Amino acid sequence: MFANEMAEATCIIGHKRPHECNEEVEQPQKTKKKRKVDEDTCQNQHKHKEKKSRLSAGLFGEDCEISHEQVYEFLKYAALGKRHNAAQPSWCRIYHQRHLAKVVVIVLQEVSQLYFYRFYLQFKHLRRAFQHRFSLPPTSANFIASVCGEGISMKHQNSIQGSASASSGHISKNSDLQKDPIIEKYGEEKHGLTSYILTLEEMGKYDYPLEGSPGCGNYVHTQCESPRTDSSPLFGLDCEMCLTEKGNEVTRVSLVDAEGRCIMDELIKPETQILNYLTRYSGITRKILLPVKTKLPEIQDKLKKLLPRDAVLVGHSLNADLHALQMIHPSVIDTSLLFARHKGRRFKLKFLAKAVLGKEIQCENKVGHDPTEDAEAALELLQYFIDQGPRKVVELNLEMVLSAPNLMESSQQKSALQLQQNGVQKQSSEPPSIPKPCFLDHLNATGQKTLLLSRKELASSGLCQKSLSTSNKQILKRAIQEVPLSSFSVIQFAVCSEHVAPDLVAEVCEKMRIQLADMLTVYVGPFDKDFCLKSLRREFKKCGPIQSLTVLTETHQPHICIQYEVLEAAQLAMESLNGADVAGSCIKVQRPITVMMLDCDMLIKELEMDIENEGVIYVAGLKKTLTETDLQEKFSHLKDLQALFWPRDLKSGKHRNYCFLKFQTSESALEALQDINRQGAEGSRLQSRKALTPSHLHRWICHMDHNDGKPSQLTHHILHVKKEQLSTSEQDLRKKLKKLDRSIKKLYRSLENNTLCVVLLPGVNSVYGSFSGLGLMGIKEASRSSAC
Repeated sequence: MFANEMAEATCIIGHKRPHECNEEVEQPQKTKKKRKVDEDTCQNQHKHKEKKSRLSAGLFGEDCEISHEQVYEFLKYAALGKRHNAAQPSWCRIYHQRHLAKVVVIVLQEVSQLYFYRFYLQFKHLRRAFQHRFSLPPTSANFIASVCGEGISMKHQNSIQGSASASSGHISKNSDLQKDPIIEKYGEEKHGLTSYILTLEEMGKYDYPLEGSPGCGNYVHTQCESPRTDSSPLFGLDCEMCLTEKGNEVTRVSLVDAEGRCIMDELIKPETQILNYLTRYSGITRKILLPVKTKLPEIQDKLKKLLPRDAVLVGHSLNADLHALQMIHPSVIDTSLLFARHKGRRFKLKFLAKAVLGKEIQCENKVGHDPTEDAEAALELLQYFIDQGPRKVVELNLEMVLSAPNLMESSQQKSALQLQQNGVQKQSSEPPSIPKPCFLDHLNATGQKTLLLSRKELASSGLCQKSLSTSNKQILKRAIQEVPLSSFSVIQFAVCSEHVAPDLVAEVCEKMRIQLADMLTVYVGPFDKDFCLKSLRREFKKCGPIQSLTVLTETHQPHICIQYEVLEAAQLAMESLNGADVAGSCIKVQRPITVMMLDCDMLIKELEMDIENEGVIYVAGLKKTLTETDLQEKFSHLKDLQALFWPRDLKSGKHRNYCFLKFQTSESALEALQDINRQGAEGSRLQSRKALTPSHLHRWICHMDHNDGKPSQLTHHILHVKKEQLSTSEQDLRKKLKKLDRSIKKLYRSLENNTLCVVLLPGVNSVYGSFSGLGLMGIKEASRSSAC
């Protein structure tokens, strides 16, 4: 759940709810002698006999992550059914599909699980109205096309491409080309490499090491003083650093020549003690550096010998690498400055490699960055810039690609075409994907209307989009009017008119991590100075797995700080042990008091009431010797048990000491909870409470990286006291998401009963990080709609 080792689990399906038999029975025709039935009464009886569509999804535990392909198959079956040979999806069955009134898909552009749980209290309607919830992998492609299909008729394709080129901001001869920062600096014509070497003034401005500069007194000069020409040799350079007592020290350096050959790849032993290996970025671990004896002066000497006298070094933000190497080199080309942006902003190397070269670097499935790969990418970016010239680079329209990830593919195709025209054959970094046909063509062919409403043009969505709306308010107004006239509708709302700023995403992510860590943490005490820590750990471990336990001696009497792995465990400790006599002391159990924790009680209450947690309870205190069969037998007496989720430790593969039980009704869950706690009072180790974390959240939370197992100390809260104050931009985002939730509520209320409604939060997969998406779905019923 709230732990890095919770990626794997066992989901044991128990007693399934039998499906109702709703088959209609044909009535014999009434004879003339019978009394004539009132017309209104007949209509009411007919409505009562109508079959209602319903969903049955086993979304519990590790089965909660659904791929875009599975969503596509689900929507295809919902739209077409068996009439067009569409297959019933295995992960979610639609009963009586042909009785669905309509299908409505709502997409919240650039919204992820991160936003949903950071602003959980703002999404009142979303978390209450939709019975089924699942996790989505983050996307960087055209999300609408990935879940609805990409095949479209030539007529639609031409019209969409025409409008897309007009709206996407492609540079034309009549546009204001001269205002682009690249054109302002380099002009439109092609130049040799010497035109892109930083001047002495630029090197000073961008903090490059120079002779006589502060802090560079002991730096080593490369002695490359020969004049540079357009035929001077190019070398890509990149370093990886670790955090030491001295600051950032280099631990690995790579040098690549213009042909892409790695001529140097060395590990370096830092001078001072390492505080953090920064493995996530550097790929360096203690085990890797343990046998290394090479020191920085040896690397400096080797570089001096390898580099020709007229060598030009190329890198991305190369000043940091040269400072880490403590070396001065007079001729450098910085690709972060070469691909210039307005207001001094810079593109990430990962984004440029993907958008310009079509190469995937710094992949999420790799541990750390590969400096050889990064150095080679920087070299290739410079070579592309030189070969194509500034104008062609500007025509790639990288700013638009960054703000609209679905344009990434067209940018790569354009850069590949430009390379081929210049005699350079570019190898694709991944095999071409086979486009999925748009299943809505079948609906259009039979005269059924389909609808797409969006603030932005979707060039390959496969849906007919008559015109664009400029605001979410306009989209909502049109949706309420036009959805009743359409069989299948896709409504896309946007959080912002442009992409969400990366610094805001980073801020929201950091605050979410702090909030999760604080909710998992409890402070316990006071204790006598000679208290037994082992027995104390054993007592608190009954509530659930402990991530860390630290004794706090700064207080007058000893206290301990416990960080649990599971939110339910922390809450159970608060409820069952606060005021209890433990280790000879009457203790108080409390959570950290911070600005973000002031809403904690309300948040806990709302999580308990979350529709995902209906009928689900948390059970702690399971013995290590239990098997899956033992566990099933242990709970077999519980009424209406539907499923059991038993997490595993990712490292050892062993089952944890807690599980989740899902029941068919809330009443059965409450009876089971009382029964288990009654056994606990009679001497059993088991303890239980209502579940707090929706089942799909277990896998998502693994990406939040909780403090590497360190507890939230008081100093931690002091350091973040300013960060806890909501920034203006985050306040604005909070208000916009609340408005979006209200818009969805209004649209949902306007839908016809028996309408399948699917809300998709696509997630984000960009150079700034990957955040999983979220799907919510349900079939509107009159009773549930009025309750919501």
